[in-house]
Amino acid sequence: MGAADHGLRGLSRTQKLVLATAVAAVAAAWTQRKRSRPSSPSDKKDSQRGSPPGGLAVVPSKEKCAAINLEFLRRMYKLLHILVPGPFCKESFYLVMVAVMMVTRTLCDVWQIRNGTSIETAIISRDTRGFNKYLGRFALLMVPIAMVNNLLKLGLNELALCFRARLTRHLYKEYLTGFTFYKVTNLDNRISNPDQLLTQDVDKFATSLADLYSNLSKPILDISIYARKLADNVGGLWAPAGMLAYLAASGVFLTWMRRPLGKFTVREQKLEGAFRHVAARIITNSEEIAFYRGNEREADWVEASFGGLEKHIRAVMHFRFGVGMIDTVVAKYMATIVGYYIVEQAAAEPQRRQAYGGKPQGPAGGVLQEREDDAADGAGGRAACAGGEGAHPAGGVHGAGGRLAGCARGAAEGQVQEVSRALIQQDEGGRGGGGEEGLPAGIGPGMGTKVEVDGLIRFTDVPVVTPNHELLVRSLNMEVRRGMNVLICGPNGCGKSSLFRILGDLWPVFGGKVEKPNPCKVFYIPQKPYLSLGTLRDQVTYPHSQAQLEASGRCDGDLYALLKLVNLEYVLDTRDSGWDSREDWADVLSGGEKQKLAMARLFYHRPQFAILDECTSAVSVDVEGSMYTQCTRLGITLLTVSHRKSLWQYHQHVLRFDGEGGATFEPIVHGETVQFG
Repeated sequence: MGAADHGLRGLSRTQKLVLATAVAAVAAAWTQRKRSRPSSPSDKKDSQRGSPPGGLAVVPSKEKCAAINLEFLRRMYKLLHILVPGPFCKESFYLVMVAVMMVTRTLCDVWQIRNGTSIETAIISRDTRGFNKYLGRFALLMVPIAMVNNLLKLGLNELALCFRARLTRHLYKEYLTGFTFYKVTNLDNRISNPDQLLTQDVDKFATSLADLYSNLSKPILDISIYARKLADNVGGLWAPAGMLAYLAASGVFLTWMRRPLGKFTVREQKLEGAFRHVAARIITNSEEIAFYRGNEREADWVEASFGGLEKHIRAVMHFRFGVGMIDTVVAKYMATIVGYYIVEQAAAEPQRRQAYGGKPQGPAGGVLQEREDDAADGAGGRAACAGGEGAHPAGGVHGAGGRLAGCARGAAEGQVQEVSRALIQQDEGGRGGGGEEGLPAGIGPGMGTKVEVDGLIRFTDVPVVTPNHELLVRSLNMEVRRGMNVLICGPNGCGKSSLFRILGDLWPVFGGKVEKPNPCKVFYIPQKPYLSLGTLRDQVTYPHSQAQLEASGRCDGDLYALLKLVNLEYVLDTRDSGWDSREDWADVLSGGEKQKLAMARLFYHRPQFAILDECTSAVSVDVEGSMYTQCTRLGITLLTVSHRKSLWQYHQHVLRFDGEGGATFEPIVHGETVQFG
């Protein structure tokens, strides 16, 4: 102990400060290491509970939070083999280019500090010759310095683009191998929102990785160069050692303080994906939603999804505000104070004052020393902030990269469905586009009339015309009263679905007169029923909410009775959460189960008229018969599109489209009317 005490007494006040700061840095690093250990399994389970607003299933992360740990490095090792396949690829070239440009930029910064100091010294000393000399040097090097800065930006952008191109091609190659694209969408529910995974997440990952490379390497490079300059100016390594010790301690503290940012970034990406999914569903299923008049219900889910995202972003903003205050004080202003103190100690001690003999004296020496010390503080501040500046890129790499490494397959399902829908609608429209000038006289937009009449659907001299002015039926005449079930037949593209779009107010009336009930009294069920977000209860009551269900005087027991009518009660009985179960129902239920659920939805609403567009094609004949019998009991008049002969017995009239612009409406006389299907 005596030798130790004697050794401490032999140190100067500045050296003691440096030693104390170094000890604090080691202690803070040890504390950070203990805090970064994995949490218990129970904590991980707790972190996986819950789901984002809107009832969307988002795959929970196995990590409690995003951090640069062993798991992060393991995932990055896998991805780097894909992103940088060899030492002579273009990605390696841009990595080297960015490194060279960063070194060159730092050297340019050092030169600008010295040259700027010389210009100011010449102004103070009224040295016109020196002023012109140093100003001329600056003017000559403006273009090269600007080129260095922009080459650095170009290199980072090229690097991010190369990463994105390499990873996108690899993922789509895996995705389109065999039946992976089908299995990901239909057989494996671990991957949610695959369209975001393959597009937005890949882009964010590539950009974040390039930013992370710059944000980590540039401060380290700056510290190395400025530390050398600082050691030359003050005469020894004790000054940069003191600065580095403070920066290490402050860096560990700030990194610990910013740890939640990585988790926030991952959470934000999931909420962004959920919001995109809600918006994409509306685009993909716009026609079905319009038929159901479900715009208000969809608006609720959009608000719930975006509201959760908005709340999260605002919470992150408030957290960043508090962290930014501490960050600025610790990494910038306190670092400046430490730098000034070290320089003052060096200038005050006689044994170190001689170290300035080789440096500029007077105002020039003071200004140059202050500038280089500020530059060292700035570089160190950027290093201390690397955890903060890199928190969002690291979180993006951890979130997007983690999911990409763990599930290197996905599907742009929404886009495929949208293209398929466009092709189907084009086929439904007929054979080529027409024009308003090609329509017969008396037919045009707004020339028809609509009248609201209860308990009646009547078309009087109504032409069926697409929005592209393609004439499908010259003149349609029919009258359907309550109790008159109508079977609609005809070849593909003849205008059957177009008739329903006019009846549902989706298409304008180009002529004649349409008399029909209020839209809430006409219900539409397509061949592929639309299953909304939300609970199992929402699937039966859509577009009604639970509040509307309770306001109508009905309860869950009434809904269960409807499920029993369509032999679907087991869907409820096999789920622990009952009516409050939330799943991706479009993927969970089979085609027949979806059609049965759509019929239960019809029985819940009990409209005057129901349009059934091949809506029982996936159920057995006996179940189909019981559904049509139940519709008759409930007083629902049916307009059915079907090619099954078994359904003729449930209808009294038939509407035939000949596919050449004609349509006939006549009663069905059993034994005389020709049946086909």
